[in-house]
Amino acid sequence: MKEKRKEVPILDSALRSDIVKAPTVIKNASGINLYGKRIKSIIYTMDVAVIANCNADAVLAVYPWTPNTKIIDAISTISHVPILAGIGGGLTKGLRSATVGLFAEEHGVQAVVLNAPTTIETIAQVDKFVDVPIIYTIVNQNKDLKASIKAGVQAFNIAGGKNTPQLVTWVREQIKDYAPNFPIIASGGKTEADIQATIDAGANAITFTAYGMTEAIFQHKMEEYRKL
Repeated sequence: MKEKRKEVPILDSALRSDIVKAPTVIKNASGINLYGKRIKSIIYTMDVAVIANCNADAVLAVYPWTPNTKIIDAISTISHVPILAGIGGGLTKGLRSATVGLFAEEHGVQAVVLNAPTTIETIAQVDKFVDVPIIYTIVNQNKDLKASIKAGVQAFNIAGGKNTPQLVTWVREQIKDYAPNFPIIASGGKTEADIQATIDAGANAITFTAYGMTEAIFQHKMEEYRKL
């Protein structure tokens, strides 16, 4: 006889009712065990207000400027979930990336993220400095995946835009014999169907964005206040 699925009790409060919620379909992912905590949903944002008011399992803190230790410090102060922090890899590379990675680790970051242009040499140098997992961003099929794993990468962050499911499938195919259970994080897309397709392709955890959420929630509250 099939066991009936148990209902999950909900504890909530009036002051925390407007949190930014991860798409429910992300629950279908297997998740990644990061220091004993299962990570399925990862919010991609640098908005500290969103970080403090979301139900994501982790935060992907990457941005298009040179990594700044003050930014890492600010996010680590406000976040109540694990942080995956960007430490460069393109213009910021080598010893500088490794130094930022060490700072991030000492401020409670639980993984560091290197961007797509990162060389094998920089990966190896970061690996010598940090103890936390190194996540390497994949944006196309022009990478030697096995070489990056050998250099110290412990998870891939796949960001292929609309082609992300196909890129996840390609990565899985490339490393199936070398590292069949290798952790993969991937961007989910705009719809639940897109997210499910990415999960089905082999992603263990999904990143989702919160663009405009602060403004949208604030606008809604202001409309309600005007009725008072």
